[in-house]
This record gives sequence, structure tokens and C-alpha cells, in this order.
Amino acid sequence: MKKIVIKASRTYEVQVEKNLLASAGASLAALLPPPRTVMVVSDDTVFALWGEKLTASLRAAGYTVKEFVIPHGEKSKTPETLFALWNALAAEGLTRSDLLAALGGGVVGDIVGFAAATYLRGIPFVQFPTTLLAMVDSSVGGKTAVDLPAGKNLVGAFNQPIGVFCDTDTLSTLPPEIYADGCAEVIKYGYINDPALLEMLEKDFSGDPEEVIARCVCDKRDVVEADERDTGVRQLLNLGHTAGHAVEHCSNFTLSHGSSVAIGMVVMTRAAIAAGLCDPAVLPHMLQMLERYHLPVTCPFTASELAAVAMGDKKRNGKKITLVLPRTKGESILYPIDAKDLEAFFAKGLEA
Repeated sequence: MKKIVIKASRTYEVQVEKNLLASAGASLAALLPPPRTVMVVSDDTVFALWGEKLTASLRAAGYTVKEFVIPHGEKSKTPETLFALWNALAAEGLTRSDLLAALGGGVVGDIVGFAAATYLRGIPFVQFPTTLLAMVDSSVGGKTAVDLPAGKNLVGAFNQPIGVFCDTDTLSTLPPEIYADGCAEVIKYGYINDPALLEMLEKDFSGDPEEVIARCVCDKRDVVEADERDTGVRQLLNLGHTAGHAVEHCSNFTLSHGSSVAIGMVVMTRAAIAAGLCDPAVLPHMLQMLERYHLPVTCPFTASELAAVAMGDKKRNGKKITLVLPRTKGESILYPIDAKDLEAFFAKGLEA
């Protein structure tokens, strides 16, 4: 088992190992012992696969278990879903001594974290991520949110879980395209500040993912501990995300988050090279890496379409927006530009 301690506004541990759902009750009892109620929140796909294993373990440990299941996909990540979850928590009579458990990918984790931050002004929650993307990225660091029609993650809160349990067995049931989504976030860490990770990724890690997952969590831990509220170095984790969120939105979420981030990384890299800010050798290396993990590398939208969405990005500060640009293989920088120049910058990133 890999164990990584995150020292943020709440200190907690991330565990990475096979079959963690079977011991979930005992693991949770070490943090918040029963009797108390646990509301397990999942989506319809994940709950059908793994819900019984988790809830049986929790009940065996002495918890009262309630269930709240939402339709899978980004279109469930809305204020309406959040409102329904708040009402379910109230209807079941959960108090501040009870807790929420997120079983699923990034959508479920984000909604649960935000609900936990706001219901009764805050109750504990725990993450049981079931996708590679959630294990290496969204379950760690305390960012929680729902989407608005204007863009992704525009309403949320910083709220750290009390524990994260990454059961790598759940990766075995992921469709190839959902697994590839997570690979985009894994690759992202390499280009931000971890060239050794890029070397590790030259070899397929799907047969034994524990080491790569733990390394990504450690990379994220370092920036979260340095900048929990996302005002400085933590923004580096958004490599590919400003353009990527715009791609995702323009596609009406038919393009997945990971695929959109992969496209966004390529757009930003090509633009950075055109601006003289990036080693030209990064682009062919990135294209090869993304294609190795079955991720798209071409953008189907125009610079004006991307810029219209990105102008509403939550990282915009007044008339400036901070982009994350690769400089070399394994190093990225923060690069503020005037929002009015964003379309032209994207245009450089779309030139073949």
C-alpha cells in the first residue's frame, strides 16, 4: 500500500492499494468511529459495479448507510443535483456528526465535496475515487464545485476530505476512453514539473498503476501544501485546462474532460512555441506521448469559439488571465496575458 499525507487546512491521508473498498468500514472507523450515518453518493454506472461492496463494508463496521445515486456524466454536475442532495441529507436527518462518502469519478467527488462544505455549514466527507482521473487529481486537494451554463466549476468551495481511498481494482471496470481521460492528467504532471514521470510513462503502467498514481498524488500534494487556495503555484496544475475547459464546453460535453485537457495541452504548447516561450522539442514529444495513451491532439473549434468561453474562466482576474505554458519537457510556467489577447494566442496554438 502507498500512503501519502496531505497537510492542508485539514491533514488527511491518501491510500492507494487493491481491494480497499472491502476494508472501507474499518478504514473509516479509524477516522470517525460508528455509530453514525454515512450518505454514500455515487452515479448509476459506478454504483451498479461497486456500490454493494462499499455499503456492505460500511454496514458491517456499524454504520447506518443511506444512498444517493445520480445519472452518470458531466451533465449531472449542476446546482439542481446539488440542491437535490441537500434535500436528501435533510430528509434523512444527517447531522454534523454524520458524513458523506463519494464513490465515483470527478463529477461525484466535486458534488459531494461542495455539499459537505455547505450542508449545515460543513460536515465531514471521504473520497472513494473509482477512475484514474479522480485518483490522481480531483479527489485530492479540496477543490469542489458544480458547473453553470456559462462554464465549468464556476460555483464551489475549497473543502478538504478527511481521507481518500484509491482502490485500484475499480480501474479494471473502466471503459478504455475513461481510463485514457485519467492518463491525460497523469501526463500533465510530467510536463508541469516531473520529467522523471515522463520517463516512467514511456512504459505502459496499466498492469501495476499504484506507483504512478502515488507519484501523481505526491506531485499534487507539494503544490497544494504550498498554495492551497490556488493563488500562485497551484495554478500550474491547470496546464491544458483553460483551453481544455473551453473545448469541453464548446463540444457540449461530448468531448470528455481528459480528451479536452489533452487537446488544450497541445494548443498551449504550440502557442508557447510560437511566442518563443517553449522549447520546440516539447511539441513532438507531447504529441507522441498523448497518442501513445490514445488521446486526441487536434482541436475541432476556432480560436474565437474557445476565447468566448475562456473569457469566463474562473482564473481570470480583471482584465488578465493566467495561462499555464510548458517551457521544457518537465517544466511549466505561469504566464498572465491581457484577456483581449487570448483569441490571438489561441489562434497561434491552432496553426498546424
